[in-house]
Amino acid sequence: MVEKDNEYYESLDKRTKEYKEWVASFEKEQESTPDGLGDVVETITEKTGIKKLVKMVVGEDCGCDERKEKLNKIFPANKPLCLEEEEYIFLKEWFSKNRITVRPTEQAELLKIYNRVLRYNQRPTNCASCFREVIHKLKKYLEAYESA
Repeated sequence: MVEKDNEYYESLDKRTKEYKEWVASFEKEQESTPDGLGDVVETITEKTGIKKLVKMVVGEDCGCDERKEKLNKIFPANKPLCLEEEEYIFLKEWFSKNRITVRPTEQAELLKIYNRVLRYNQRPTNCASCFREVIHKLKKYLEAYESA
C-alpha cells in the first residue's frame, strides 16, 4: 500500500483526477480560513446573533459588508497560496543542500516565491540576517506543505 503524502501527490501527473482533487482540497482548506479581521468579526456577530438583530433593526443594508471588506483590507490574514510545481522543485532542491551563501540569482528566485506564496512584498537585501528570516519562513512553509 502506497502512503499518500505530499510527495506521493507531487509525483502524480498534474492532469490526473486524483492530483486535481488533492489541489482542490488544499485550496478549499485555504478558503475556509478568514481573509482578515472583517471575517472574524462577521463570524462572531453571526454566532452571537448580533448580526441578525442589527439587520432586524437597521434593515438589510446595514453597511456590514462594506465594513467587513475594509477591515479585511486593513487587517488581512496571511493566507499562503499553494506552491506551483516549479516553485516546489526549486525549494526542494535548494533546501536539500547545505548552504552558507546565497547568490543574487538564488535570492531573486527565493524572494519571487516568498512574495507570491506568502503574500509579502519583501525586496532584495544585502543584510544577511534580514534574508535569513525569509529563508526560515520559506523552509517552515515547505515543511508544512509537505506534511499536509
